[in-house]
Amino acid sequence: MANTDTNTTEKLLTRMDELETRLAFQDELINTLSDQVAQQELDIRKLWDAKQHLKKQLSEIAPSNLKLEDEEAPPPHY
Repeated sequence: MANTDTNTTEKLLTRMDELETRLAFQDELINTLSDQVAQQELDIRKLWDAKQHLKKQLSEIAPSNLKLEDEEAPPPHY
């Protein structure tokens, strides 16, 4: 009977060690992913700012050839 209790205890301890190891790896993975998401958010903000800057420069260099609706001549009627 004592031998069975010892085997059960050893199995439980082994399983608990395996679960603790998996948990440690998962915690590390979550931290790594969180860091990557934070870095990607910063990268997206930089790209957004760069896009806005380029859009502003483009509109200053080459203004739109489209006229406002009030400035457009009415279309010819057939």
